[in-house]
Amino acid sequence: MKKLNALTLIFATLLFTNCFQDHDDVPATDNDILDFVWKGMNIFYLYKDNIPNLADDRFTNNAEYTAYLNTFDSPFDLFNHLIYQPETVDRFSWIVDDYLALEQQFQGNTLTSGMEYALYAAPNSTTEAFGVIRLVLPDSPGDNAGLKRGDILYAIDGIKLTQANFSALTNQDSYTLNLGFYNDKGTLGTTDDSIDPLNENILVSKVQFTEAPIYNTQIIDIGGENVGYIMYNGFTSGSETELNIVFSEFKSKNVQHLVLDLRYNPGGSVSTTTYLASMITGQYTGELFEKLIYNNTLQSNNTEYNFTNTLDNGTTINSLGLNKIYVLVTGRSASASEGLINGLEPYLDNVIKIGSNTVGKTQASTTLYDSPNFGRQGANPSHTYALQPLIANGVNKNEETVPGDGLPPSIGFEYLENPLNYGILGDVNEPMLALALADIEDSMAKFSVIKSKSSQSFKLLMDSNELNPLDGGMIID
Repeated sequence: MKKLNALTLIFATLLFTNCFQDHDDVPATDNDILDFVWKGMNIFYLYKDNIPNLADDRFTNNAEYTAYLNTFDSPFDLFNHLIYQPETVDRFSWIVDDYLALEQQFQGNTLTSGMEYALYAAPNSTTEAFGVIRLVLPDSPGDNAGLKRGDILYAIDGIKLTQANFSALTNQDSYTLNLGFYNDKGTLGTTDDSIDPLNENILVSKVQFTEAPIYNTQIIDIGGENVGYIMYNGFTSGSETELNIVFSEFKSKNVQHLVLDLRYNPGGSVSTTTYLASMITGQYTGELFEKLIYNNTLQSNNTEYNFTNTLDNGTTINSLGLNKIYVLVTGRSASASEGLINGLEPYLDNVIKIGSNTVGKTQASTTLYDSPNFGRQGANPSHTYALQPLIANGVNKNEETVPGDGLPPSIGFEYLENPLNYGILGDVNEPMLALALADIEDSMAKFSVIKSKSSQSFKLLMDSNELNPLDGGMIID
């Protein structure tokens, strides 16, 4: 499998390397950092040709270039000015002023209480909201406090929830969750329904926590055939060995069906995505899985990721040789999750997507540092700014990208998670997994009953992942 290596990309051709000197040997000035931002975007940005201020011939001399940089108050201002249609096309490029924290996050290490929430409009109210815990990470503060998936949040620190205050209340390092319950008043109608306090208050604090990307695995017997289930919450570089161990168990138990749960997976490493695709299949070694296409200046860096039968360390990949899989997806499934589906679809007979539309992010990014070759080694020690711009478009064997509005669920397999019926992840009765199992069992009766309980009456206002825009993505190693 061909891989990028430390972004050693044709820097000899850079137009402004000789015109504008780096100043890594002295304390960084504002202009030094602005210079780094513009150069990085000028070289790598996927949509460079759409931004006139990134044109190679934009400036005729140093003075004109310096005057342009001086019109911006901060590196953030310049970076945001160079983004192409941020509301519709490029929703995913970012800049940080602390790349050390960013690196920790890419390895799954963040300051967190270990919980993810969904915020819904409260019944019969135009202002109030209620939260539902959808995921609790094992051994996290939330888990140790006894919180679980499906718990309802009536308030935080005694303050009733609204869409406006949710971010601030959960952004604290420590806060008290005031639990609640859905009160239907014992009537069939919903006009008197409400979220009421449970009089149970739980203090949680955030800690530095490293999330294990493999959340749950099961082998389930359905009619004498083994179904492998794996919930994978991040394509974290380095998790390939763990994945391979899971697939070794699947293979030894003659798993004939696979349910891959990516419902909350925001993405991650392209290489890791390719390894997982190779574990699912095995019959396409050497064939193209995904191709990354760069801007017109960097076409020589277009990169192919091929199905493989070995990991980087030479370990043989445990492949299942499947031609059909089930993938559980939601509006939180993004980037590398979508790339996996998109890359597999030209090869497999059927990739059944259960859930709702995915995010719609087909592009890949990488971290650019203020160094001579924009790699981590030699980064200017005087500051910790880094860029994470979109630099390539991911396409499959048929040159197809992921649509901007996401990958839709397979026809007939549409399902919106019901906050009052989340179920236990990995349990055979959890609705989205149960849909896959019912289809494997060919039980239309079970299938219809499960689908009838899809959420229709609750308006989703916000998701806790929206408060962390740096999470996930499709990352080039």
